[in-house]
Amino acid sequence: MPNHLAGETSPYLLQHAGNPVDWHPWGSVALERAKREDKPILLSIGYSACHWCHVMERESFEDENTARLMNDLFVNIKVDREERPDLDAIYMSAVQAMTGHGGWPMTVFLTPDGLPFYGGTYFPPDDRPGLPSFQRVLRSVADAFAERRSDVEHAASAMAEMYEKTQAALAPSGTLTPRLLERAYDRIVQGYDARHGGFGGAPKFPQTMVLDFLLRYWRRTGTEPALGMVRHSFLAMAYGGIYDQLGGGFHRYAVDGAWLVPHFEKMLYDNALLARLGAHLFQATHDPEIRRITEETIEWVAREMTSPEGGFYSALDADSEGEEGKFYLWIERELATLLGADAPLVEAYWGVTKQGNFEGKNILHVPAAPSDAAARAGVTTDALQHAVSRARPILYAERSTRVWPARDDKMLASWNGLMLRAIADAARVFGREDYRDLALRNGEFLFTTLVQGGRVLRSYRDGRAKHTGFLEDYAAVALGALALYELTFDRVWLDRAIGLADAIATWFWNDELGGFFDTPRDHEALVTRPREITDNAVPSGTSLAADLFLRLAELTGDADLRHRAMHVLESVAEPLANYAHAFGYMLGVAEMAVFGAVEVALVGDPESAGYQALDRELAAHYVPALVLAGGAPSASQGIALLRDRGMRNGDATAYVCREYACQTPVTAAAELGRQLEDAVRAVSPGALPTT
Repeated sequence: MPNHLAGETSPYLLQHAGNPVDWHPWGSVALERAKREDKPILLSIGYSACHWCHVMERESFEDENTARLMNDLFVNIKVDREERPDLDAIYMSAVQAMTGHGGWPMTVFLTPDGLPFYGGTYFPPDDRPGLPSFQRVLRSVADAFAERRSDVEHAASAMAEMYEKTQAALAPSGTLTPRLLERAYDRIVQGYDARHGGFGGAPKFPQTMVLDFLLRYWRRTGTEPALGMVRHSFLAMAYGGIYDQLGGGFHRYAVDGAWLVPHFEKMLYDNALLARLGAHLFQATHDPEIRRITEETIEWVAREMTSPEGGFYSALDADSEGEEGKFYLWIERELATLLGADAPLVEAYWGVTKQGNFEGKNILHVPAAPSDAAARAGVTTDALQHAVSRARPILYAERSTRVWPARDDKMLASWNGLMLRAIADAARVFGREDYRDLALRNGEFLFTTLVQGGRVLRSYRDGRAKHTGFLEDYAAVALGALALYELTFDRVWLDRAIGLADAIATWFWNDELGGFFDTPRDHEALVTRPREITDNAVPSGTSLAADLFLRLAELTGDADLRHRAMHVLESVAEPLANYAHAFGYMLGVAEMAVFGAVEVALVGDPESAGYQALDRELAAHYVPALVLAGGAPSASQGIALLRDRGMRNGDATAYVCREYACQTPVTAAAELGRQLEDAVRAVSPGALPTT
């Protein structure tokens, strides 16, 4: 008998629709029932690609005895954290405060008013050292609620006080200065793993936003170790098991410190951030391997993660046939059978052995430089690479006959916006028309399906768009639209970005706070109004909004947008330096705020050969704080960067500027390249020769 989740669209919730647990989705029905029956709420939060969520479901939520206890003692609510990041943030902060750690599945017990009083993550079916069984927890919590209500209310009151502190007005914590960014760089370097790349030990996450800041830092200062850390880390991941050597795209994280053994889920947002970093790192290095990895990642999205409407799906599960990673693993004799004479070379390249490297099987990875593997095999590097190129489609086709991991096919606004931006950037950098088409299809999908009446909805699946959009949704979609404007110079995309920025100011900005909330002011009333400022797996909504506001201020001259962004940045100035790893994306925004954007105006007919030559030259250079405007002179209305910028002698013309003070206008691509190199090294407008 299906429970109350049967009518939902979230694949995660639908996975639980057949549980014997009387699950409710979050909403008034469940909340009012808890108050009416004076029962505590058991809130379970997870997501479809979460391995331990599946484990707890099999062990507890599918167990009739456990379900009976849950149904008798609690009102049970199941939430997809990806659809409701507001609820996830609110209750994760409580679990972390109570236990010192967090994760998913998250299990939180609430009063009928929604205040948390006890929580944890995964609970096993039987008692384990240091970890009580789930049934023991259920009985203990229910007993406390019934017999020791004052203790429960005391714990809930402590959480209410914690939430109240998050509503305090933002005040400057310091001054944004070059020295602050130097301190952040020093903090980041201290945690760098010089042997394997990345930061820290196991488990090891890509920390893409921190790497992006290091790349920006190198570009501004010329500090070669900063570039070396980014390049080493990116390629170490790309050659490790965390990267899908056959299908492209990165897994979520590695459970070891050397990037070999991944947690096999694949998330859209990770790949969006890594693809954009890859495009920029290619601009900085012109390394063909970095281009290959970046293009393979985008091609994975196009092939496996794009809906017929042009939206991007959310995730691929870690598990298939009940086993984590089974889809991706190989035994040596499979390669020998499939590849014939190429097998020894391919096995040498991907580190395949009879004994395997993971539970008797092989995770494909590149354990040594191709030249070393070729030397050991007694062939040239070209011969080895050709063998691998022949093998990849054969192995991919064979793998495709296996049972695929489940795909979470809901489409989330913010994750789509992040991927849209990455693909639009890659289309410019690599000159790929197919990427341009993919990006434009996604942009149209977003603005016809998830942007309605100037408001953004969070999630789309099976023809239904639902859930109020959050700050991250508005800002990420707007930044995606802005990237499409920079790719096409079609004014409609800029206007759409400006429209969403106006909506952010209307619905998310709070004058008393002096900052952004994550939920709009007409959102449902929760126990607190969430406001996350740190960058976690994805950039915070606040970081994205500050980036958007600064960029649009450069384009349009809107001083109010700049003022709001600067107030937010100054409120976290000291934390940026002291906790740099928690503010990777915000540090990039601060870099632009401190040193200013490099403004480039391309004026002329976008279809002309001269214009396209200038555009290609611009795309060849890594300019991290680039703000770009372009098109015919008639397109300048409302765009301060294009105002009074004309063509020279009827030819397409480029203007490289800082704070609208420009170098000599140029019509030759080589001269534009020289000016860009001057501009990225300059730290103030006065450092540039101007007209």
